[in-house]
Amino acid sequence: MRLVFFGTPDFALPSLTALIEAGYSLVAVVTQPDRQKGRGRRVLPPPVKVEAQRHGLPVLQPLKAREEDFIRDLRRLGPDLIIVVAYGQILPPDIIHMPRMGCINLHASLLPKYRGAAPINWAIINGERKTGVTTMLMDEGMDTGPVLLQKEIEIDKEDTAGTLSKRLASEGAELLITTIEGLKRGEIRPVPQSGETSYAPPLKKADGLIDWSMPATRLHNFIRGVTPWPGAYTFLDTQRLKIIKAVPVDGEGRPGFIERVSKDELLIGTGKGLLSIKEIQIEGRAVMDIRAFLQGHRLEPGMGLGTKRSE
Repeated sequence: MRLVFFGTPDFALPSLTALIEAGYSLVAVVTQPDRQKGRGRRVLPPPVKVEAQRHGLPVLQPLKAREEDFIRDLRRLGPDLIIVVAYGQILPPDIIHMPRMGCINLHASLLPKYRGAAPINWAIINGERKTGVTTMLMDEGMDTGPVLLQKEIEIDKEDTAGTLSKRLASEGAELLITTIEGLKRGEIRPVPQSGETSYAPPLKKADGLIDWSMPATRLHNFIRGVTPWPGAYTFLDTQRLKIIKAVPVDGEGRPGFIERVSKDELLIGTGKGLLSIKEIQIEGRAVMDIRAFLQGHRLEPGMGLGTKRSE
């Protein structure tokens, strides 16, 4: 059976590795083009490309998946099955209907909940207690294809989008192999999606700005859901501060204002309750626990957070 794998970020790596270790014939790996990253704007390859080249697999990097030349090259490879894990582009019908066994997508939610680009982030932001991974047979809609297999995962109260992503990537890789083997044996049949439908739109960098009028419990979920990217941030005068970890505590205060500060405690008022900041990062600096931060910054009750940086 000839497979083509589509994937780009770290989330896709366990699935690619699992396919390689299971001995499947990967005739090509398709990933996004190399892009500029970081402060130095260095051009870097996506993680999937690095891993594929490490195993000597041919790599294709079309700018757009709907390019005619790319589709022609893909058709020449004659894939029996296409696997898609966090590729980052919508596949055109010509690709979806190309392989005889179809295209399998691994999605990081219990479909039809959280269709879209950022299911892990939004599950945490919305305070979900559970999520999961789904393998589905792709159709031309946005994560609307029939379900093959699903596995439910508990969301820990301390999970961030980063930690949960690692767990889901690992569980998803196992589910993907089980799905392929089940399809080969004729033991799995696609089932139409059913139940509550919701969407998880992509996040932008600006979406990390903290709204202090939200209740402390919701801010706790928000911070976890946007960590590590785009990151939850606020401003102290013109200084941008990224909040890495915070917990809700009882009490009342004005939203966005410092209510209590000591050598190892910083409490900020919210729409309901207080938020105790545990880890923080100044722009361009390493992450610090709150005690280390307060040693270098003189803060007082009544100072306000949230002021936008002047241009």
